[in-house]
Amino acid sequence: MSADPSLRNVKAWPFEEAAKVADRLAAAPKPEGGPKGALFQTGYGPSGLPHIGTFGEVARTTWVRRAFERMTGLPARLLAFSDDMDGLRKVPDNVPNKAMLAGYLGRPLTAIPDPFGTHDSFGAHNNARLQAFLDTFGFDYEFASSTDYYRSGRFDAALLRMAERHEEVRGVILPTLGPDRRATYSPFLPIHPETGIVMQVPMEEVRPAEDLLVWTDPQTGKRHGTRITGGHAKAQWKADWALRWYALGVDYEMSGKDLIDSVRLSGQICRILGGTPPAGFTYELFLDEQGQKISKSKGNGLTIEEWLRYAPPESLAQFMYGQPQRAKRLFFDVIPRAVDDYLANLEKLKAASGDTHPGTNPAWHIHGGSSNDPGSPISFAMLLNLASVVNAEGPEILWGFIGRYAPGVTAESHPMLARLAEHAVAYYRDFVAPQKRHRPPGALERAALEDLLGALRTLPAESDAEAIQTLLYEVGKRHEFASLRDWFSCLYQVLLGQQEGPRFGGFVALYGIPGTIGLIEAALARGDAA
Repeated sequence: MSADPSLRNVKAWPFEEAAKVADRLAAAPKPEGGPKGALFQTGYGPSGLPHIGTFGEVARTTWVRRAFERMTGLPARLLAFSDDMDGLRKVPDNVPNKAMLAGYLGRPLTAIPDPFGTHDSFGAHNNARLQAFLDTFGFDYEFASSTDYYRSGRFDAALLRMAERHEEVRGVILPTLGPDRRATYSPFLPIHPETGIVMQVPMEEVRPAEDLLVWTDPQTGKRHGTRITGGHAKAQWKADWALRWYALGVDYEMSGKDLIDSVRLSGQICRILGGTPPAGFTYELFLDEQGQKISKSKGNGLTIEEWLRYAPPESLAQFMYGQPQRAKRLFFDVIPRAVDDYLANLEKLKAASGDTHPGTNPAWHIHGGSSNDPGSPISFAMLLNLASVVNAEGPEILWGFIGRYAPGVTAESHPMLARLAEHAVAYYRDFVAPQKRHRPPGALERAALEDLLGALRTLPAESDAEAIQTLLYEVGKRHEFASLRDWFSCLYQVLLGQQEGPRFGGFVALYGIPGTIGLIEAALARGDAA
């Protein structure tokens, strides 16, 4: 791939981040004989299952990686690193055989039997789930296991370097700890030779020249000597992150706002080891509907399985792309907007001219360039309105209206639309139907609806969405609404039982003028009955 330095001028955050990586490589070129290009990394704690935040971090890192490759012409790798040598701190709620797991607390995840009975260890099971998760979305990555890297010797030289700088590393972390923890802290966690537990104990002696850690078991009082290398010990969290950056030469890693202090401390340790911390990016965390931080333990967030039940993965990517440094609420109500934002960007991408680089368009990053996907001639919000009016039990009922609105469009020719029809029915059934409340029209609204009824009866059946929308404006202006917004709110609340929606002219064109006349007649009749 040839370099395109002009991409530095593209006003899109992935290119801005890519420029940081390019500058880093220019300032500190890779050693001769080593891998060329840049190493991007994303980390994963495999004590739980992959979640929506995992998708967001890998997707965002992937966009920066692609931008870097196009900007510089250099190769780039994405390493998905699993911290599977960490000790199990507590038994997860969502696994079988909890009593069995309780007997292995403190041991590395890869040294614990798989409670699901499908893999060699609990860590291997969760690693397989992570890889299957990433593969589902087509991410291009290399998987890395902390256990494999420690045991194979990939970290040996870095571990010995950390042992040589033991007190300097401690000096970074100690000011951040309380008195009790400060008295026992070491960046090293030896693996107990008898119990297999990852021990968090003070080091009595650190002898890098002899590849040795000396410590005492607080339960038995027995003194042990443990090798620093070969997977017999591992580094603690912030030191472990720094060790990885230094040993592997990581050039870029992003992280959440909650890890700002950890990034700073790990960066200091990386420099003490003789390395340069990677370029980074701090993204904001997601909030729930009430504006509270989403927590896996609280279960107050939207899961990726839930999102994909109601919308395609491209819409989730669209949500992740937009303003990553701004806290965003992640709950069901954001899904329709994300879908339609994606559809709009896909249309812009297909219609892009030479005036503006397509890299300013989120769809360009989501698809890794151009796309032949025909998208959807109908917005998701419109499909939701249609599903609401016809009380859709399945997508097939929507296709009768779609076929009339867009002749020649089929599920085969427009697979995205076919998926959206299924998602719209699911979303309508679970979220729209329970909230649907038709209110009777007021006196002003009744007069306007009767006016609209007469106007629609004289409108040609083949009228398009724009002609219908113009008619709606004209009718609204003939009546004394405080604003036309009130008139359109009336249409949605009285006719559809919803608070708001997309352009009503488009809905009438999709649903049909005769059907809309029926909706108005039914609404006026409800008002009479009230």
